[in-house]
Amino acid sequence: MATNQMRREAAKRKLAGQQARRAARAARRRRIAVISSVSVVVLVLVGVVALSTVGRGGGDTEPAADPAASAAPPAGAEPAAGPVTCAYPAEGDAAKANQPPPGENIANDGTVSVALDTSAGPIGLTLDRAQAACTVNSVASLARQGYYDGTVCHRLTTGEGLKVLQCGDPTGKGTGGPGYTIPDEPPTNLAPSPAGGGTVTYPRGTLAMAKTAQPNSGGSQFFLVYADSTLPPDYTVFGTVDETGLATLDAVAAGGSDEANGPGDGTPTTAVEIRTATVA
Repeated sequence: MATNQMRREAAKRKLAGQQARRAARAARRRRIAVISSVSVVVLVLVGVVALSTVGRGGGDTEPAADPAASAAPPAGAEPAAGPVTCAYPAEGDAAKANQPPPGENIANDGTVSVALDTSAGPIGLTLDRAQAACTVNSVASLARQGYYDGTVCHRLTTGEGLKVLQCGDPTGKGTGGPGYTIPDEPPTNLAPSPAGGGTVTYPRGTLAMAKTAQPNSGGSQFFLVYADSTLPPDYTVFGTVDETGLATLDAVAAGGSDEANGPGDGTPTTAVEIRTATVA
């Protein structure tokens, strides 16, 4: 027969067990809360980066291409001796008919001049093979085929830290590409940004490729930097904008955007149609 003492001891053991289970559940909840908080922080950081990625290289859903797609040197590195080989894997449907460029024996020195005749004014570009041979090869090929003719620059950002005009999508929506991807040729000589976090400064006058968050996902879209901008060093720099072009960009930026994508980010109020892109 159970005595009062035995019942008290059993009650104590039961209470201790309940307390232990509650403590364990609380510990699990704390662990889940920490994980959730970390996940939220990661998502916020991803969101910030995504807001700063100046759109999509060849489409919003382009997957990555082969990371080993290019033998061309990154900006700031010594060019490889002799021509390089570039891979341009097929990806999705082309927004406008074109033929992918050849990938063998691609020159990795010298420059290519491209004149953009736009509805907002002239923009002169100098493409630098030593910085990004595979990118220059692709963009010059598309320009020669008239791919950029009659296209609009669909995105203008005017926010603090990101001041660019993005062009190169025949759909005008930021989702179109040439039906193939180009390899990343990320810069290595850009100065660290005061913002920190591994970001760098893309200086005024920079010509760079847009892309998705995936590696090697650039296509035909590019962006023109009209004021120093802060970004991760993931976007291929392949040339510069001339002074006349910068004056055109300044005038477009002064007009602002419709902010359809958020404050300081949307379709430029001053329409920018690339009437022709002529390779000299």
